[in-house]
Amino acid sequence: MATSTTQALTGDEPAGPPPERRTARRRGALLHRLDLKGAPYAFVAPFFVVFAAFSFYPLVYTFWISLHDVELATLDVMQWVAFDNYVELWGDSRFWNALQNTITIGVISTVPQLLMALGLAHLLNYRMRASLFFRVASLVPYATSVAAAALVFTMLFERDFGMINWALGSVGIDHVDWEADKWPAQVAISTIVIWRWTGYNALLYLAAMQAIPADRYEAASLDGASRWQQFTHVTVPGIRSTIVFTIVLSTIGATQLFGEPLIFGQGPNGVTGGADNQYQTLGLLLYEEGWKNYQMGRSATVAWAMFLLLLLVFLVQRVVQRVRSRTS
Repeated sequence: MATSTTQALTGDEPAGPPPERRTARRRGALLHRLDLKGAPYAFVAPFFVVFAAFSFYPLVYTFWISLHDVELATLDVMQWVAFDNYVELWGDSRFWNALQNTITIGVISTVPQLLMALGLAHLLNYRMRASLFFRVASLVPYATSVAAAALVFTMLFERDFGMINWALGSVGIDHVDWEADKWPAQVAISTIVIWRWTGYNALLYLAAMQAIPADRYEAASLDGASRWQQFTHVTVPGIRSTIVFTIVLSTIGATQLFGEPLIFGQGPNGVTGGADNQYQTLGLLLYEEGWKNYQMGRSATVAWAMFLLLLLVFLVQRVVQRVRSRTS
């Protein structure tokens, strides 16, 4: 009390913390705010650095190359042509043939592949002996290299000595020239894709199936639903997001299809997709323009056409998904 009276009489204020301590407190508060607000950006920064270096920059640079006339032998000499490469590509029948082949091979390979993967996942979801063995075995085709798988299937589909034609001949069907004819060649290439990716997609479906609560199946069983009705009304709706994901993933893979048709051609015809371009995909056309015709500008144009095609597929998928969510 005496101290307060003395301070009041003399007019002195209570002594505050030293300036150094106040500065340290402000610095600590600033660092705390930076830690709260800046830490999330610091955690995701490595991804954006890698994305910018290996995805965004190559995408932009490829577009820049597509606006020039560039040859592989003289990459440092670029002649500005604006959108002439895109105009020429639009009028090139080989581009439309490659686009059609890409779409047809994509449909032939994707639809059976995902249906088979769904059925395989449903079987693997049952409790059975050696279930782990069968799940691991389903990944063996995915782990096999594209070159090895394509070489094996190329021998199987060989016209004169292949096992496929031998099996067809044993039931009275004439031998099929799987490489020379358009539709047989596309079916053969699609078979390679189906064999490699069915097990992988099946494990994705299996993981989604095991995340469905068991009480949904119990409720459906109490309502008298059969196994098929439980599958169609409980399992499939429960893994719908995974199905959409695999469709998008398979579409991207079909658009970038390259190794299977290249090796299936067995030589110079592999790049051109056969003597009549009967199975040339957009990936093969890109390779032919850049590394056979040495036209890097046109090759970059094909690459951007593939990117725009994937972007269009993504936008259509988003629109369909939004419409379905509104109607449901």
